Amino acid sequence: MDNLLSIICFVPTLAAGILALFLRGDDAAAQKNAKWLALIATSVSFLLSLFVLAGFQPGAGFQFVEEGEWILGLTYKMGVDGISVLFVLLTTFLMPIVILSCWDVTTRVKEYMIAFLLLETLMLGVFMALDMVLFYLFFEAGLIPMFLIIGIWGGKERIYAAFKFFLYTFLGSVLMLVAMIAMYSDAGTTDIPTLLEHEFSYGTISVMGFQVVGGLQTMLWLAFFASFAVKMPMWPVHTWLPDAHVQAPTAGSVVLAAILLKLGGYGFIRFSLPMFPVASELLAPFVLWISAIAIVYTSLVALAQTDMKKLIAYSSVAHMGYVTAGIFSANQQGLDGAIFQMISHGFISGALFLCVGVIYDRMHTREIDAYGGLVNRMPAYALIFMLFTMANVGLPGTSGFVGEFLTLMGMFQTNTWVAAVATTGVILSAAYALWLYRRVVMGALIKESLKTIQDLTPREKWIFAPLVAMTLLLGVYPAPVLDRIGPAVADLLTNYDDAVAAADLGQPADTEVAEAQ
Repeated sequence: MDNLLSIICFVPTLAAGILALFLRGDDAAAQKNAKWLALIATSVSFLLSLFVLAGFQPGAGFQFVEEGEWILGLTYKMGVDGISVLFVLLTTFLMPIVILSCWDVTTRVKEYMIAFLLLETLMLGVFMALDMVLFYLFFEAGLIPMFLIIGIWGGKERIYAAFKFFLYTFLGSVLMLVAMIAMYSDAGTTDIPTLLEHEFSYGTISVMGFQVVGGLQTMLWLAFFASFAVKMPMWPVHTWLPDAHVQAPTAGSVVLAAILLKLGGYGFIRFSLPMFPVASELLAPFVLWISAIAIVYTSLVALAQTDMKKLIAYSSVAHMGYVTAGIFSANQQGLDGAIFQMISHGFISGALFLCVGVIYDRMHTREIDAYGGLVNRMPAYALIFMLFTMANVGLPGTSGFVGEFLTLMGMFQTNTWVAAVATTGVILSAAYALWLYRRVVMGALIKESLKTIQDLTPREKWIFAPLVAMTLLLGVYPAPVLDRIGPAVADLLTNYDDAVAAADLGQPADTEVAEAQ
């Protein structure tokens, strides 16, 4: 099918347009129609993305490529490779689940559905874009629907959290825009496949009197790093995430943790490592150590939390530390593990936030001390929550184990000390996750307010079922992911190693010192 990627990407936008133009009123019937149209649109995108998965040939580079003239002489170009195709599938798989989780929302339902539909288009666009300008537009525009979701449908401190989220992520991306302009000036194109083969100069340049080793590559790498590090988010620019999670509605938290955080990791893999290999090699120790610090520090902070959402948010930061460490280990196991960890974390973290949402909808509090003994009234919920708690810890047999194990293998090959520090995060994650589970689910049911709480409804069980299936399937049989990403990762690393070897970092190829104005 021609233009399949564009159809997948813009079906949600079409549905959002129909809602905006033709749906009137906010009565029960209108709300129901809005939810059903959003569910159908997201489901259609998912079903169409299965055709992409079925027709994808691992190791064949960018596929399903679409290209055409756009506005102002810019090029509209879309495509997927072995790395991005799985993030497209992750997004389309999760969005119908997100819409189902919104079924009890009764406030400005049409606008709520429109925000999520537009957000899906923008997230898919990031993973599909093969033009740098197109990538940037999708990447930045995704802030707007999430800003509105937090700011309109969030908690008591939603305005503060929404603006903090927007300002952190937007300001980080301004530097990326400057770097993209510099890249266009140097390479004469915004085409991502062409830029992947272009060699940006390295050497030593003087910036405000300081000698910058790595030259232009280092400056570009730092600019991209500022954007992607905030998006992940990496320590110490992670502080917006707990506030955003706590104030966001349940569906917003699911999208934020399961998909939006992955945009930063995808950016590192698509831009930083292949386009700036010399700078990546020079600065890899820096990234590895702050990733290890993030794993330990945010795990300790998670232990001190009294709000369930905030605890899971800090857990996400810790798990993203494994991702960045795996990426900049720059070996097959590390990169395979980082990508697998991002896919796995999408299922697990999304499910954990849904677990919090289930009891929040019933009790209207996220305080851990407000619960206890839920297993006595909610056995099905206790079982589901236990599965995803164990997956978050990295229990063998779940997808969480595969990603963490591979990233730790990659780290160990690159830096034994970083791997040793990061491994303590496995122990700490067990501590905070099991502590949370024991306090909320186990023990006697002594609080009067909990004695009439109801177990999972059939709709809630259907929401969790596909997440359970994927977590267990990829835990015992990770080949569907690893077989597709393996050739693309191997090609990336071959080019990376060749570029680093050619650079001869002991004696930079560009020995002239250019004065930066």
